[in-house]
Amino acid sequence: MNENAATTTVLVTGASGTLGSAVVPRLEKEGYRVRPTSRRARAGWVAADLRTGEGLAEAVEDVDVIVHLASAPGRPQQTDVEGTRRLLEAAKPAGVRHVLYVSINGIDRVPYRYYQAKLDTEAVVERSGIPYTILRAAQFHPFVEMLLSTTSKLGPVVIDPKWQVQPVAIEDVADRIADLIAVPGTGEVIEYAGPQVLTFDEMARTWLTARGSKRPIWRLRFPGGMARAIRSGAQTTTATPTGTRTWRDYLASKY
Repeated sequence: MNENAATTTVLVTGASGTLGSAVVPRLEKEGYRVRPTSRRARAGWVAADLRTGEGLAEAVEDVDVIVHLASAPGRPQQTDVEGTRRLLEAAKPAGVRHVLYVSINGIDRVPYRYYQAKLDTEAVVERSGIPYTILRAAQFHPFVEMLLSTTSKLGPVVIDPKWQVQPVAIEDVADRIADLIAVPGTGEVIEYAGPQVLTFDEMARTWLTARGSKRPIWRLRFPGGMARAIRSGAQTTTATPTGTRTWRDYLASKY
């Protein structure tokens, strides 16, 4: 346990999301005074809306650290970029001393509109005047499985077999966040991914085997710059440390 945790108040945006649901109990276990936020009021949480700014001043009051997870892929300019600006404009006069922003690995190497918005959001964090750390996390295991499920709705699993990813466990990312907020903001952009680089061909085959499915795999070369970048390994990294839980570990825990 971090000996300073008990005197540190941590605001977690996006606390009800996939990562937030793992981060909040992880930080509570570490001993932090965690203040989860949500757009809708709920017991023990703070209601704050990044899109309008409503409740942000109250949310950041007496906060030492912000773990900023909130994101809206469908409206990233309003929520991610402008919402982050509103959040940090409230946080600076409140005396927040560290903002940890969770971004996505490879967004500077893969041409995609949402990724550009994440880059723009990183720039907002960097220019905020608040000490910061940016953690670019790889795709979570459940997200990769969702992609495989989506591409197989009509029967066969349709994939670009040479797409390369380095999926990471949500729990590992929560652990990494706990490590990073235990020290002052470094002003760094840190990449973080799982222990293995895998092709979508490998992932589809092991996924089907784990589920006992006989569905065929249709292997296609997807067109476009985004697909080309992912084939080239643009969303993988040599950064260390990495997570410890593998794709096979995830499948074994679920099936």
